[in-house]
Amino acid sequence: MTTRDEHVEKLVELTKDSRFCMLTTVDSDGSLVSRPMSRQEVDLDVEMWFIATRDSRKAQHLRANPTAAVTVSTDSSWVSLSGTAEIVDDTAKLEELWSTFAEAWLPEGPKDPNAVLVRFDASTAEYWDNPGGRVSTLISLAKSKLTGKPYDGGENEVVTGL
Repeated sequence: MTTRDEHVEKLVELTKDSRFCMLTTVDSDGSLVSRPMSRQEVDLDVEMWFIATRDSRKAQHLRANPTAAVTVSTDSSWVSLSGTAEIVDDTAKLEELWSTFAEAWLPEGPKDPNAVLVRFDASTAEYWDNPGGRVSTLISLAKSKLTGKPYDGGENEVVTGL
């Protein structure tokens, strides 16, 4: 039986090479809204940090409903995380996580009064891992076509209790 720490380690391994992901929030009418975000701490744990603007739609969504999801993909893996997110006003943490990339949206830097953090806490995850990457996927697809047997897309697992 796989432990929580082993699951987290697997998730870290699958996502460590991807700095960008999609953050999904819930709009006031209940529709899901996704947008690309840059992770500020690249080693995924069950807690992820993003830099945002206080007056953004995502911030409005999260203040009204903390339900959120994050998806991360690499050349050989896909990870879907669900949980909650919150807006965090913490200048020290913002300064710690600040990058020049964030300056495109917040040119005044981490002390900009419109700068906030989004903290995402995962509670469940699902991943799909194809260790051979694109080449392995193409070979498996061709094999499926030639043999008439369903495509075996690699490893897939649902992780709960994060």
